[in-house]
This record gives sequence, structure tokens and C-alpha cells, in this order.
Amino acid sequence: MVVKRSAGLLVFRTSGGRPEVLLAHMGGPYWAEREAGAWTVPKGEYGDDEAPEAAARREFAEELGLPAPDGPPLPLGEARQAGGKVVTVWAVEGDLDPALVVPGTFTMEWPRGSGETRAFPEVDRVAWCTPEEAAERLVAGQRVFVERLLAHLGGSGAG
Repeated sequence: MVVKRSAGLLVFRTSGGRPEVLLAHMGGPYWAEREAGAWTVPKGEYGDDEAPEAAARREFAEELGLPAPDGPPLPLGEARQAGGKVVTVWAVEGDLDPALVVPGTFTMEWPRGSGETRAFPEVDRVAWCTPEEAAERLVAGQRVFVERLLAHLGGSGAG
């Protein structure tokens, strides 16, 4: 069995002396009515011919329509999600306005079985979140990346 691999960037900043992370709410009809567990680190799949960090930066730009911050990447390691996909994430310090995001799109048959193909945004909104908000919003398999970032930052903001 081939393991799917994704790479992403967890952008963070300090606001009022506390860390915040930039998360994206997954687009499309499956996630439209959900909040808890429906947010993600901007990420995407990559193949054997692409370096994971390069894929993380490419996917950030594709999903958000903005270039990835230039700061030095902090490796946060890997985590296996419930579906078996292995996600590798780097943290990068930066600050961007979520209102400037122009998400990429994907197409799928919708409604299912209708034969109609529709385009949906890859993410339908982006927000800065405290670690506590991230713990509620992120898909379970990605929460570890916020924990690892907080440990690197000295635990500030852990709640």
C-alpha cells in the first residue's frame, strides 16, 4: 500500500505576548457546516520527485493565493492522520492579513451521484487562532504540530 504524504506550513506570530497560528477552514460541501475538526494547516500532497519543504511552500501558495513567509523554517516533524496520510509540517514566523487570501479551487461531483461537476475553494476562510482555539478547530491528527511549536517557543500560550 502506498502511503499518501502531505507537507505544510504552520505560520505563527506573537500578538499581545501570546502566540497565534494561521489556520485554514477546509472548503467544499463536506466541511461547510463544521467548525470543530474542520480546520487545517495549509498543506497538500507531494510526490517522490519533490522535496517536502518545497512542497509545503508550494501548497501554501496554491491554497491561499499568497506567497509563503520567507522566515527560517522550524521543522515540527511528522504525524499520521486517522486516514493513514503522513503529514510533515514546518513552522514559519510571519504575519499576513487573512482578508488577502485568494484560495485555489478543486472540482468534484456535487451533489454526489448527480453527474454535475462543481468547483469549490480549497479553503473557505483563514484565521489567526490562539493555541486553545487551534486545539478545538484543527483536525485531530494535526494538533500535535501546535503542541510542538509551543514547546519550541518555551510553552508560552499553552493552556
